[in-house]
Amino acid sequence: MLVLANSILLLFMAWELVGLASYLLIGFYYQKPEAAAASQKAFITTRVGDMAFLIGMIWLYRESGTLMFYDNGHGLLETNALATLAGATTCGGLAVSAGAALLLLVGAMGKSGQVPLHTWLPDAMEGPTPVSALIHAATMVAAGVFLVARTFPIFAAGDPEGTGIALSSAAWIGGITALYAATVAMAQTDIKRILAYSTVSQLGFMMIALGTGGVAAAMLHLICHAFFKALLFLSAGSVIHGCHDEQDIRKMGGLRKAMPKTFLVYAIGMMALAGFPFFFSGFWSKEAVLHSAEYWNGGLGPFILAVAAALLTAFYMTRQALMVFFGEARKPGVDHPHESPQVMLVPLYILAAGAVLLSIIGTPFWPWFNEWMHGKSASFDGGALAHSWKLILISLAIVTLGVGISWKIYSKLSTDSNAPDPLESKLGGVWKFLVAAWGFDALYERAIIKPLASFACVVNSIERHVFVPLMAAFEGGFKLFGRMTGATDEKGINKSFDGVCSSMKGSASSASNAQLGKPQGYLRAIGLAMSVLLILYFWLSA
Repeated sequence: MLVLANSILLLFMAWELVGLASYLLIGFYYQKPEAAAASQKAFITTRVGDMAFLIGMIWLYRESGTLMFYDNGHGLLETNALATLAGATTCGGLAVSAGAALLLLVGAMGKSGQVPLHTWLPDAMEGPTPVSALIHAATMVAAGVFLVARTFPIFAAGDPEGTGIALSSAAWIGGITALYAATVAMAQTDIKRILAYSTVSQLGFMMIALGTGGVAAAMLHLICHAFFKALLFLSAGSVIHGCHDEQDIRKMGGLRKAMPKTFLVYAIGMMALAGFPFFFSGFWSKEAVLHSAEYWNGGLGPFILAVAAALLTAFYMTRQALMVFFGEARKPGVDHPHESPQVMLVPLYILAAGAVLLSIIGTPFWPWFNEWMHGKSASFDGGALAHSWKLILISLAIVTLGVGISWKIYSKLSTDSNAPDPLESKLGGVWKFLVAAWGFDALYERAIIKPLASFACVVNSIERHVFVPLMAAFEGGFKLFGRMTGATDEKGINKSFDGVCSSMKGSASSASNAQLGKPQGYLRAIGLAMSVLLILYFWLSA
């Protein structure tokens, strides 16, 4: 529904359902405190982005009068509405299209784990591993990138050079996120957490492509990433299963002998993610991202960040492979590791095939995906192939350097699982900084969570010591007033009313007695009437 929606409102509804599903899946093990906390963290953090998305949607409707993407020339993504949005400005001189695009970008940052709204995504691995494969590869985290791609005409409205504030923000945020997450992944020891930070980094690559105008490159990388990252997560799940639920890579080692099939499919996913040429989809999709960033009119900043992140990607994936599958088994560590059953391996074979075969759709030999995105027929483009050789060589150098450095450091590991990481002694205090993920969680704890918790305690104290006694006093006063008014009502008003009613009842009884048909009754009435008339006559004559 999110993909097929022709209305930004319908897309938003599907967007929220994706968030709800993610919350429920991350917290699947609801009795586990870490899983419950991770699901709440994901839900709350993404709500920040969702609020920005909602405000942006309302703003777009206010200015354009429609929520439809395409509507016979009057939709949000059609020429008339885009011209209106680009022509209208805020009090600060910012085009409405740019302002709304920035709000949509914040929404995408929350859903796709971009800095600084990324902290929920690594913790999302607390869910079951197949859930991690879905969330981190193909569903929730991809929604933010898809939103920017779907609404790209709004980002580009009134910005022919592609260097406006909306697109530039997307490019730089993507670049910073890609490099940040890659540096953090280098220092992690949980097999799933490494892949989680890798996901954050790869989403940054997609955002770089979008910010630099490469929508087709971003979508190609999104699709290829879905295959090889799902493959890696499920391979990690196979390793965890075979290692009796152990996730610490420091306690593994030499698993390629005990789990050869898992090692094979993992190696395919690892090479696709690291960008090994030429037979892996990640190489061509990442090359497309780098190509888009290199020729961006806004400068080489995002391109340099992407190159650095690609180098670190090859480094940390090689590190993970060496620590898990190579060397000797570490002690204390995993006892009697075993291969996973065939029912767990078949999906890995399918994903591995996709990670390889998808490589052809984005190559210059058969650029089917890129041409399809632009509504053209696919054909061999020799000029594009020649033009790509420079970046192909750069990508090859990046992968070779990253793998080589990692092999140099981690190829001869100690068999003691408690031994410090070889990189720790080289980086010193920087290592702790990376292990702590640059301190984002600690910063948010101090700057946001603790102040809000303290404020909540103050409000709670005021409520208990001020408002509750005050309400109790009001309640007591109203009860006293009720008792007083009840007594007055009972002894005063009710008795007076009862007396009037009794008098009226007596008068009515007397009047009815006069109409019983007895002569003496009529004589009394006549006599009384004559007496009254005589009294009035003499009183008036006096």
